[in-house]
Amino acid sequence: MSPDHAAISSNGLGKRFGRQQVVVDLDLDVPRGSCYGFIGPNGSGKTTTIRMLLGLVRPDAGSCAVLGEEMPAAGGRVLPRVGALVEGPAFHPYLSGLTNLLRLDAADGTSDPATARSRAGAALERVGLIAAANKRYRAYSLGMRQRLGIAAALLQPRDLLVLDEPTNGLDPQGTREVRHLVAELAAEGTTIFLSSHLLSEVEQLCDHVGVMREGRMVAQGPLAELHGLRTRRFRLRTADTAVAFQVLAGLGVGDAVEGADGIVGGLGELEPDRIVRALVDAGVGVRAFGPLAASLEDAFVELTGEGFDVSA
Repeated sequence: MSPDHAAISSNGLGKRFGRQQVVVDLDLDVPRGSCYGFIGPNGSGKTTTIRMLLGLVRPDAGSCAVLGEEMPAAGGRVLPRVGALVEGPAFHPYLSGLTNLLRLDAADGTSDPATARSRAGAALERVGLIAAANKRYRAYSLGMRQRLGIAAALLQPRDLLVLDEPTNGLDPQGTREVRHLVAELAAEGTTIFLSSHLLSEVEQLCDHVGVMREGRMVAQGPLAELHGLRTRRFRLRTADTAVAFQVLAGLGVGDAVEGADGIVGGLGELEPDRIVRALVDAGVGVRAFGPLAASLEDAFVELTGEGFDVSA
């Protein structure tokens, strides 16, 4: 995808800290209007990548463009169109939530002072903090602080929102509210770049995904295609497990294992009806047989070799 048609793109992006190569030859492709989930284990280079995209860290190699313009050179023109929440919000502890937002807005040379208070109020209302507008930031819970950070990103209309763990610290109700807000913003045409450690969150919200491992992009594309990267698998329920394993081994299914809910194995190039026919011919009583739906968790584990937090 060309930079003109991408909200974010990069070519060979790299960053080293001392002897450690944190990001390696990274090619990002975030379509305009998409909700893009950026996932990977801790230490895989996600936050460093975000900081390079926003001009907070200079890359050692490659290039990146945001909203069609090269960064960091075009930061002055691009960043007013980008709302960002990176590594948690930082505000003045003795000021209220509203005053903090007004201070931030006053520091933005592109904002209109005449509409500052109304825009700050609208942003607080949208993240559910209007009742705590005059409460000091130091008295905010972690979840409230996270929502105030999102409100800061919404002070102005944005073409792109970059959100690093936006539901971190939120209770279930707050998490649902933020997810609903992100979905609304995406539906309105705002491009969302969402870094999250919750795979369930990415599956609910995102239509495109990029998977990082040890500083490298190991998979990228539409969510449906990423699901398809997973090896086709099946579940078999039968009481004749010993004979079933013999039949499966004869068919070349060498990874079959027995779990609490039946035998699970990889289909490989086999068609399901061939397996069922061989089982029945061998006298195996097949109670149930069917393909397993691929999940983002499955694809992630297969791509990275690591487990992941999939809780909601």
